[in-house]
Amino acid sequence: MLRRHFAWVVRVSVVTVFHISPLLAADNARDVNWPQWRGPTANGVALHGNPPIEWSESKNVQWKVALPGRGSSTPIIWENQVFILTAIPTGKKVAVKPDAVPPGPNAHMVDPPREVQRFTVMALDRATGKVCWQQTAREQVPHEGYHRDHGYASGSPITDGKYLVAYFGSNGLFCYDLTGHLLWQKDLGRQRTRYGYGEGTSPALSGHTVVVQWDHEDEDFIVAFDVRDGKELWRQKRDEPTTWATPLVIEHEGRKQVVTNGTNKVRSYDLATGELLWECGGQTINAIPSPVAGLGMVFVTSGYRGNALYAIRPGGHGDIAGTSSVVWSRRKHTPYVPSPLLYDDLLFVTVWNNAVLSIIDAATGNTPVEAQRLEGLRGLYASPVGAAGRVYVVDREGGAVVLRKTNKIEVLARNRLDDGFDASPAVAGNQLFLRGKQFLYCLSESR
Repeated sequence: MLRRHFAWVVRVSVVTVFHISPLLAADNARDVNWPQWRGPTANGVALHGNPPIEWSESKNVQWKVALPGRGSSTPIIWENQVFILTAIPTGKKVAVKPDAVPPGPNAHMVDPPREVQRFTVMALDRATGKVCWQQTAREQVPHEGYHRDHGYASGSPITDGKYLVAYFGSNGLFCYDLTGHLLWQKDLGRQRTRYGYGEGTSPALSGHTVVVQWDHEDEDFIVAFDVRDGKELWRQKRDEPTTWATPLVIEHEGRKQVVTNGTNKVRSYDLATGELLWECGGQTINAIPSPVAGLGMVFVTSGYRGNALYAIRPGGHGDIAGTSSVVWSRRKHTPYVPSPLLYDDLLFVTVWNNAVLSIIDAATGNTPVEAQRLEGLRGLYASPVGAAGRVYVVDREGGAVVLRKTNKIEVLARNRLDDGFDASPAVAGNQLFLRGKQFLYCLSESR
């Protein structure tokens, strides 16, 4: 199960103007890299990216390397390095425990632990794809299996250019420098996920604060650590079933907040203290898409056994359901696994896990494109990304569509590679990085 950030001074209603800036906005170095899940803005946009429009196995492939192990962790990019997480089977087999797969109608979709895994952090040379360094964070038998479509490395790493945080959920939180030296590590316990589907959230990082959202079928919490030494800064209890969404750090009126998606409630916490600031119900079960922010609002969505998409003004207090803090909402055509793309004033939202796209005016909720099929694509897990006035959508069978960023479906190119893609794309400069089931591609226009 898979799985914000950029300063905006914007309109939010006819009469209100205020400042809300998602994390990582101020540093220009972050803006030209792809330092985290969903990129420098955490909205899925590469602010200065200009990747190719067309590609194939024989066109615009700068390099292609086979990755060891398995994972759907999105690569991140900082300057001359590409960082990626994977879980590598060691060949050390173990007996499958009788209770390894939770009983129920979805048991056939779960692969139980069968061997020792090597939880691995890799750094590749951005120009060539050669391995710069590779570290084993931990080697052990996972306590739980995973949904057959992903694996044990679904969370994405995050960096600020000095620290690299790698998160393997129940298998540990690790902090390295960019040369691969381990600085500290944390064991947060064991998650028991819904249906035994496994884990897939990524950490957030703002300033010196790392935030981890720990929602599963037992006791839940959200916790913050100091990235410099691993010291725990605060911890708050939560009441949620399993969540696969990544927390989003925003800044509103000079105060940083951590916004979390969840089945029971969307919640926002003070980044400095962990204080609960506001909450709002209304999401569906199996909350997977990560929030995005812009235009003075936070957009939170989910789409399993129902549909929910809320545009929330983050200045409220307490329970804001049914108040003016919820600017608009909709109850149809929302994504299950892919997170939305917020590109300027447009939301690009997939429908379920299908190659079907809605385009929404983020300020008003009006929908100029409602659930239109993207011809040539099949099922989607990867989230769409935006760069250079274009929207990139890749599917699970190697297909890709490049659209013009506008309030209608305008196809610029259709492309295909030999691998399939569950991990979301990453963009930095003129390069597009696609992590497939077997290979990592670096695509750039031949010159």
